[in-house]
Amino acid sequence: MTAITGVARQGDMMLEELILAGGTTVVGAMATDSWAVARGGIARLFRRRGEDQQSAIEAQLNSHMALVERADDAERVRQSLIPVWSLQLESLLDEHPDAADDLQELISEIRDRLPEDQRAWVQNNVAKDGGQVFAVQGGNVIVHQMPPGRGGAGGDAH
Repeated sequence: MTAITGVARQGDMMLEELILAGGTTVVGAMATDSWAVARGGIARLFRRRGEDQQSAIEAQLNSHMALVERADDAERVRQSLIPVWSLQLESLLDEHPDAADDLQELISEIRDRLPEDQRAWVQNNVAKDGGQVFAVQGGNVIVHQMPPGRGGAGGDAH
């Protein structure tokens, strides 16, 4: 993601998550009732590159959706296509960073229309340089830490 150079490191991570969520959501919509919304939304996003590129993306979308429909194991095919669509979206956002908000809206719209078994939660947690991560999905995390020093055992979580 070279074109978006002014974004802070945390912003890069959020952009990477948006791209992965976009690829996952588009592929997850293939061969479902939400496909028309997904296909139309992605085509609109890629219109920023011109009509020829939009037509090429539409053809690629149709081809990939047909692969999912014909597959004995549609989920395996979807998993194989996620990196392809993540790269397509990354390339688009490199050229058109203003498309990020539109992509986020499209992801929300598609997810709202996906069948319950197609909705997925993705969570990536990274702790570096002595950092800590406390994460949960669909629940609570309660952390009690002691301050460093006397009786605190260096601030480790308990």
